[in-house]
Amino acid sequence: MKTAIATVSISGTLTEKLDAIAEAGFDGIEIFEQDFITDTGSARDVGNRIRDKGLEVSLFQPFRDFEGLPDPYRAKAFDRAERKFDLMQQLGAELVLVCSSVHAKALGGIDRAADDLRELGERAAARGLRIGYEALAWGRYVNDHRDAWEIVRRADHPNVGVILDSFHTLGRGLDPETIRRIPGDRIFFVQLADAPKIDMDLLYWSRHFRNMPGEGDLPVTDFMRAVMAAGYTGPVSLEIFNDQFRGGSARAVARDGYRSLIALMDDVRRAEPAVGIDLPAIPSRQSIEGTAFVEFATRGAEGDALKAQLTALGFAETGRHVSKAVSLWQQGDIRFVVNEETSDFAGSAYNMHGTSVCDVGLMVSSAADTMARAAALGSKPFAQAPSVGQLDIPAIRGLGGSVLHFLDDSHADVWQAEFGATRAGPAGAGLTTVDHVAQTMTYDEMLSWSLFYGSLFGMTKAPMVDVVDPDGLVRSQALGADTGAFRITLNGAETHRTLAGSFLADSFGAPVQHIALTTDDIFATADALAEKGFAALPIPDNYYDDLVSRFDLPAEDLARMKQHQILYDVDEDGAFYQLYSRPAPNGFFFEIVQRTGYQGYGAPNAPFRIAAQKRLGRTKGIPVE
Repeated sequence: MKTAIATVSISGTLTEKLDAIAEAGFDGIEIFEQDFITDTGSARDVGNRIRDKGLEVSLFQPFRDFEGLPDPYRAKAFDRAERKFDLMQQLGAELVLVCSSVHAKALGGIDRAADDLRELGERAAARGLRIGYEALAWGRYVNDHRDAWEIVRRADHPNVGVILDSFHTLGRGLDPETIRRIPGDRIFFVQLADAPKIDMDLLYWSRHFRNMPGEGDLPVTDFMRAVMAAGYTGPVSLEIFNDQFRGGSARAVARDGYRSLIALMDDVRRAEPAVGIDLPAIPSRQSIEGTAFVEFATRGAEGDALKAQLTALGFAETGRHVSKAVSLWQQGDIRFVVNEETSDFAGSAYNMHGTSVCDVGLMVSSAADTMARAAALGSKPFAQAPSVGQLDIPAIRGLGGSVLHFLDDSHADVWQAEFGATRAGPAGAGLTTVDHVAQTMTYDEMLSWSLFYGSLFGMTKAPMVDVVDPDGLVRSQALGADTGAFRITLNGAETHRTLAGSFLADSFGAPVQHIALTTDDIFATADALAEKGFAALPIPDNYYDDLVSRFDLPAEDLARMKQHQILYDVDEDGAFYQLYSRPAPNGFFFEIVQRTGYQGYGAPNAPFRIAAQKRLGRTKGIPVE
């Protein structure tokens, strides 16, 4: 299976684009005419540079407004085509995309369009070239792949085929199953793009909001299953128009594109095993079975403050590492590793971010398979020289340079071996598991990290929500493991004035802003925490007065919620209780939650929580004097 990407999908000069595309692992490119025109090299020179990178020109595009024109426009269209054929031969491009016309003078009629494509096919064949016809979703007369195929069928020329684009089919809500009726050898090229579901003009939606397969809401897998079942054997390419990608890192976008294609085609292969996709075998999406540990990088007075906070939360130090300045803190099934080393990875993480979460360990069905899938999707492995007594646990790089370790049943003895600790911790204040980890990033990074988690693990995305901050908006995307054993929220900050944005700026990109811990009895936990000196985030009385107007809560429960600063919400599945710590000086905080079937994350309470946190430390992102 050959992979390609359109040069319009990423930012930079043509040379920068080629470097990024080749580095990401693609086999070819769709060269956009505009990218060629803005380059200073001749067509022959550009073609040689492409091949020097180990790439091929899979497609030249676009050739617009061709079919159905009356003379003299029709004659001019054929003249333009001949000139583009000259260019293609010098570039080394064998296939050109002809998109359905939007020309004001164009005439309708399938036979008229077929006649034009047949003649164009004859001219292309004389030069050893081929024509691919694509139905634009906003084409004046042809905006459906079924009509495009009928035109190609009637043109009846071996050098004329159809080009299919997932956005043009799925964006119009067309049934991709109809693609199975097209003979595979008549499909000359396939372009893929996903997109969020937005009710807007098709052209504007397409030109600004496309994203990588797996990053949006369109059934791209179903589309590609139909294409492969039809017998298609050509390249699989990305054509992404996205304002965010055009202004982002070319290398990062190209890497995401390659990851998305490999993950998608692996899904297609599993769903359509009879199609025989030529793709190296990789393990399936891995099952997350829980959070094995969360590791903090810290030292000195900050380390002492973190330990004091963990003690107030009911955690106990249950072990010291056999050879490193690292301690293990436990409660229930929760493990926090406090790393005060100065020379290892945690030491460098502390130097960069201050006290911060530098590592998260996940329990997975198979650590080896998780690493193999991560490698196939382009993730960067992590390794450092193990110290005395330290077990070798596989890991990859995560957000902000942090680390993700993968543990399975073969690592059951790690806590005893390295810390002399049992697997379960003391009851403490009744905290049992990690409910979710909240990662903070720039808004531009959200799609990339959503794809990272969604392509590697079996996870389900919740709808993106806007979290209202007094000084702006934060976009939040939650992903939950299909097992229900792990949740993560990705919070995208667009300005440093928001709480999330100021945390990101002040910590120089620390990946985790807060960790939510689960209890089965929020009131009993709150009582226990109060006895340990836990300082809860103060919530104003107005909040509880509003609760009375919205929910039928027992007076005793409301009084206890107010006493302990507990927030409350309900959805169609159940109730949700939240209790927050006061933020540390670096902005990190803990959340304690109780779920009774509730599936969300308390988004309606976020504005009140953020306002309370800002009252304690910052106003409009500026330190309080």
